[in-house]
Amino acid sequence: MIRRLAALLVAALFLGLAATGPAQAAGYRYWSFWDRDGDSWVYATEGPSTARPADGAVQGFRFAVSEDSQDASQPRGAASFEAICARTPARDGMKRVALVVDFGTPSDAPSGETPPAARTACARVHQGATTAEALAATTKPLRYDTNALLCAIAGYPKSGCGDQVTTGGDEASAEPSASSAASADDDGGPSVGVYAGGALIAALAAAAVWQARRRGNV
Repeated sequence: MIRRLAALLVAALFLGLAATGPAQAAGYRYWSFWDRDGDSWVYATEGPSTARPADGAVQGFRFAVSEDSQDASQPRGAASFEAICARTPARDGMKRVALVVDFGTPSDAPSGETPPAARTACARVHQGATTAEALAATTKPLRYDTNALLCAIAGYPKSGCGDQVTTGGDEASAEPSASSAASADDDGGPSVGVYAGGALIAALAAAAVWQARRRGNV
């Protein structure tokens, strides 16, 4: 009986510590880059600063929260080169690249920001131009970090770059809300999990002592 109670004490201790552990990473908030292959989007195998699309290519960008390329959200809406570039005539020595820019949903937006409506653009650039150059010709301002990671298209988002998004429950959030921050950090005190775990441990300890005394009196 004593051994069983000791095991329960250890389990309760771990449960109390788990309740106070850090939130787990849910993914990253960033711009993903896509190539159009027929009627489907394919995650690009290289970044826009090195990709050199051919004339007639369709490429897309999507701002969203995802863990990696396996669960990344694709650009939404129509993606036809003929439709996007219908009003941009061909020119000798130049190429045309159709771009689809999807700013994502409000749930993926950084705190305090609202995603603009998705847009398309036809970039007419020199034959050797990269996708980044095509993007710069049509959707300025762009923002990059020191590692050349694309952080913002057309000024969105205003800040942040590939920020990690964490969650303490089912919904992801880049920053704690005012209420959750107040309950966790205002006084620097222990959380409810600590109190609950402590109470359970105390109750089990009292039971162990009672059982030991009872055996001693038998």
